[in-house]
Amino acid sequence: MERMLATPADAEIILKLYELRTEAVMRQARAWMLSEFWPETAEEYFAVANNYADPHNAWLRQVLSYWEMAATLVLHGAVSAELFVDCNGEGFYYLAKFAHILDAIRAQNPAFFARTLEVIERFSSAAQRYEAMLKRIQAVRAARAGR
Repeated sequence: MERMLATPADAEIILKLYELRTEAVMRQARAWMLSEFWPETAEEYFAVANNYADPHNAWLRQVLSYWEMAATLVLHGAVSAELFVDCNGEGFYYLAKFAHILDAIRAQNPAFFARTLEVIERFSSAAQRYEAMLKRIQAVRAARAGR
């Protein structure tokens, strides 16, 4: 992929995406997703995802839909893919976090992280970032298993 300079409009979108991540409820949702939600099976994932009475259900939907929205902006050319990947790793982190159960989740929900996966397929920088996140997640899982 030929390297393209990002535009001021791209920068504005990246900054807006960052601003949205700092909203109080979004910070709580992200903190829960990053540190507390570690499903081992698709059943554990769906126990939250399909249970609208679970207080974490809204957080799960908020975080996942946010990152899918951001990936969609990249796919539609609204923001530079290179700039996006350079500034954002969290969406790739979540996808890597669910990699071990991804096929089982997608068997029931084929749209799960479809846009983020498409970004990874289309942009080598995204694929590299995702691979780095997979290694990071493996290390975290190993550390958690050793507790």
